[in-house]
Formats: sequence, structure tokens, C-alpha cells
Amino acid sequence: MSDGVRHDEAGRRFELEEEGRVGYLSYILESGAIVFTHTIVPQEMEGRGVGSRIVKTGLDYARAEGLKVVPQCSFVRGFIERHEEYRDLVA
Repeated sequence: MSDGVRHDEAGRRFELEEEGRVGYLSYILESGAIVFTHTIVPQEMEGRGVGSRIVKTGLDYARAEGLKVVPQCSFVRGFIERHEEYRDLVA
């Protein structure tokens, strides 16, 4: 995965561990789509672009797998609004 982000397929999440803390983006797979449900970044990791790195990796995965994106998570929705190159993925 990119930028140190790991895909935990069994846990259905993308995660990044730094300094003993883990931020993650959880998802649900539905026919032809990936539903991003929550982005969690511990307070100690905030302000360092951790959430954006994780979301970018999740979106790149969706593109590579030919999945449409359902951004239930407001952080993912905001990221897509700020990065038009991902707008075509939205279901």
C-alpha cells in the first residue's frame, strides 16, 4: 500500500500505525461498491495528514479494483470534494 498505509482485508479497513498509535478507515463491500464508513485518527496523530493519507490509499484501492465509492464518512466526502480527481469514483 502507499505511504505506509496497510490494507487489513480481514478487518475491512486501511490503517496507518505511527508511534504506537493507529489511524484507520473502515469500509463495507457491497456489489460493485466500497462504502467508507468511518475515518478514525487518534488525537495524537491529528494535524499530520494521517487521515488524508489513509483515505487516498482507500480511494486508490477502489479505483484499482473497479469499485464505486459510497462516502458515508464525512471526512472521506470532504476529501473527495477537495480532490476532484476522485469524484468520478462516487456512486
